[in-house]
Amino acid sequence: MTACLRTLALQALTLCDPTQKCAQTLSLWETAGAGTLLLDPTRLIQAQAAQIPGRPAKPTLVPPKHLQRRAMNTAEGRAALIHALAHIEFNAINLALDAVWRFTDMPLDFYRDWLQVAKEEAYHFSLLRTHLQTLGFDYGDFDGHNSLWEMVEKTQSDVLARMALVPRTLEARGLDAAPPLKQKLSQAGDHAAAAILDIILRDEIGHVAIGNRWFQFLCDQRGLDIVVTFERLRQQYQAPTLRPPFNMEARKLAGFSDIELAYLNAETG
Repeated sequence: MTACLRTLALQALTLCDPTQKCAQTLSLWETAGAGTLLLDPTRLIQAQAAQIPGRPAKPTLVPPKHLQRRAMNTAEGRAALIHALAHIEFNAINLALDAVWRFTDMPLDFYRDWLQVAKEEAYHFSLLRTHLQTLGFDYGDFDGHNSLWEMVEKTQSDVLARMALVPRTLEARGLDAAPPLKQKLSQAGDHAAAAILDIILRDEIGHVAIGNRWFQFLCDQRGLDIVVTFERLRQQYQAPTLRPPFNMEARKLAGFSDIELAYLNAETG
């Protein structure tokens, strides 16, 4: 029997070991590219909520306000920042795999797009973890927060809400945060980490663009206005408040329209 891509994505999602999850995600991407997997977008796949997502025992998850702040002029401070970024990327692997297995009745390109995102997030995580190890630390040595996954859980029943509030909202904040973070790392002399951020920003523009593409598709399909619908969903799901500064160049490259960018400025001005 031919294996189902969406079932295998769920299996990768439930893996707890980060190395295994990254390897399985890459293998799934390569196997899917070879055309040897069944992709059935109409099939309902059952999963045990307790197993989603698979994650290691460490890092300990705490509220964002309880995360300890460390000075960037220390090796531990830089490591804490790299760890925070790695934790975001690990969660991003999970959210992309979740989109592949969870949502039914989407075009085939939807599943291919999110499998590509999962593969690239696994690459980002591996880059950051390897660099963290050169600083004498490893993933799990610092605490982390669960805000990204919490929004994934909130939007599990509606693909429109997921596209609006995860890639277009939370991940888009990464486009805004990357330039100042890179500057901090460069000023601290960590040029290797700064170079990794260049790779992440390049790929994250594409990931947000994928979110924009499918949000537009779903709004068109349902006869909804993009700006009005986004604001409604943002309030309904209590998404984080959007705050400047915004990376307008990156957001435009990621597919935000001039109308949306003007609205963003008006709302936060």
